[in-house]
Amino acid sequence: MSQPDFSHDGIRTARGTVFRYLFMVCALLSILTTIAIVLTLLVDAIDFFQTVSPVEFLTGTRWSPTNDPVSFGVLPLISGTLAVTVGAAMVALPIGLLTAIYLSEYASERRRAYLKPALEVLAGVPTVVYGYFALVYVTPALDTFLPLSTFNTLSASIMVGIMIIPMVSSISEDAMSAVPNSLREASYGLGATKFTVSTSVVVPAALSGIFSSFILALSRAIGETMIVAIAAGQTPRLIDVTDPAGLFLNSIQTMTAAMVQIGTGDLVGQGPAYKSLFAVGLTLFVITFVMNLISELVASRYREVYR
Repeated sequence: MSQPDFSHDGIRTARGTVFRYLFMVCALLSILTTIAIVLTLLVDAIDFFQTVSPVEFLTGTRWSPTNDPVSFGVLPLISGTLAVTVGAAMVALPIGLLTAIYLSEYASERRRAYLKPALEVLAGVPTVVYGYFALVYVTPALDTFLPLSTFNTLSASIMVGIMIIPMVSSISEDAMSAVPNSLREASYGLGATKFTVSTSVVVPAALSGIFSSFILALSRAIGETMIVAIAAGQTPRLIDVTDPAGLFLNSIQTMTAAMVQIGTGDLVGQGPAYKSLFAVGLTLFVITFVMNLISELVASRYREVYR
């Protein structure tokens, strides 16, 4: 019978084995949690689709799970979600990218040490604060020169865009900082200006990371709940893309806001109206999953490898 190894090397080996299995358990726990969430959505969504046709759900233009006549068309919720996401992208992507370029290429080390943490403070602000700020301050300010309703898409889009700026700028700045200085020095040696180096050398070299930041930020915008629930309202309507004014000036309802409304309402847990919460959640999951999959494909296609 072998004796336990109490030597220094034996203890170190045993400690490494313990930590390896501990890390493996943590990784498996994360995976199992994701699988459990997906299965929960899938099981209840299948129960819902036994009552409501998937075709009717995906192509219907009216969302009214509680009022007669009952209708479960998810297109108004999808269009409202996409409207907020597009509006947020118009705010966050250019501002976030330009901020990242400044932090990576123009700011001194000391200035970057102060500005980057200060910018990332925005990511720590509770989203409910953004929502009330949009409702109480942004909407009245915009209403002085735009015919806005009390709840509107424009204010919600602006605040969602501001919320995701730190995600765009931080990840993009990290990608730009990873570009080797040799590329910059070669461009400067050819007589290029800092602006030319930043926009024509650094940004293209960091394109995969920048694009990934865009997709992650937009996925965060699609899944935002409190800002749109407070600032955009609870009016599910199919948006007319030919009417840009009506697109942003009126109240809408997003997929996440509809889920909150259903989940906090007085609906019977086994009824189709309550089960529609899981169908909407599954649809939202599929949309974000596809976006992240596209991000991975594009990032792998344009990723630069430096040696």
